[in-house]
Amino acid sequence: MKKLNIQSAAILLTALFSGSGLAAGEHVLALSHYGSPSDTVTKATEHMAKRVSELSNGRITIKLHPNSELGPSGTQIDGVRMGTIDIVVVGNPYYTTFAEELNLLDLPFLFRDETHVEKVLAGDVGKNLLKSLEKSGLKGLAFYEIGFRDLTNSKKQIQSMKDLTGLKLRTTPNPAHIVAFKEWGANPTPMPFNEVYFSLKTGVIDGQENPVHHIYNNNLQEVQKYLSLTHHAYTAAPMAMNLDRFNYMDKEDQEILLMAAREGAELEKKLNIEENKIYLGKLKEQGMEVEANPNISTFQDGAKKAWDNYAKKFGYELINKVTETK
Repeated sequence: MKKLNIQSAAILLTALFSGSGLAAGEHVLALSHYGSPSDTVTKATEHMAKRVSELSNGRITIKLHPNSELGPSGTQIDGVRMGTIDIVVVGNPYYTTFAEELNLLDLPFLFRDETHVEKVLAGDVGKNLLKSLEKSGLKGLAFYEIGFRDLTNSKKQIQSMKDLTGLKLRTTPNPAHIVAFKEWGANPTPMPFNEVYFSLKTGVIDGQENPVHHIYNNNLQEVQKYLSLTHHAYTAAPMAMNLDRFNYMDKEDQEILLMAAREGAELEKKLNIEENKIYLGKLKEQGMEVEANPNISTFQDGAKKAWDNYAKKFGYELINKVTETK
């Protein structure tokens, strides 16, 4: 595990004693995530917290910490592994710094559409990837999502791969994303999402890549002119809990958490589909120029290199299981 700096550790300690003074069988759990107040992950975790309270007759309380108020995504995961935060929802790339097998989910152009994603994550591949987090001290509760990623920038419209040449783009820290964007001619620049708006505004970076609902809810249209609907990668956002804390709870309470977590994930995916349609129209109204049909075939060679790099460590078996899922 990475070392936390003193400031981050101090922030995370806010959750450490949240359960002190409770009666036996009662739990107060701190849940941290990246989402802004209007983000779908915020609505989904609010639903989960309400359902947990209802199903447990008030024995379990989830205290929500949205908008990265307990630190950036990497710090939030560190906090859950240390036990200073109970539950986290952050993008899959932040898990892959210690659970490399999950890089599978971030491979560019791996998933065809939302239905394909749902079948894979609900099947053996998804279940086994969540189970694999236990080696890192985490209990995977459900797959939330950020969604299919699209490109924005302030310089020019992206109609094909060649238009990415020289653009400085914020990416996730995921190796598959970095390799692919280098192959596509861009200059990938990983950074925490809470730094993206200011970096775009000041010209530190030219662009970024995220789903439409995430672009709109974080006001990136204020600092970006061009949007290209590349759908070049899908990003899951696993919800994970400190494994020791989960195991400490009795079986009934564990099942309540798992059920409510899955309900929240289903709600979030439904909201994302609805909001992407609405917000695409709003982005156009607010002046973004949208390329609805970029030439995706020009991106395939760069994507293949990312796939090959993953296969060098884990083989093509998992990749094939995903691509063969109908």
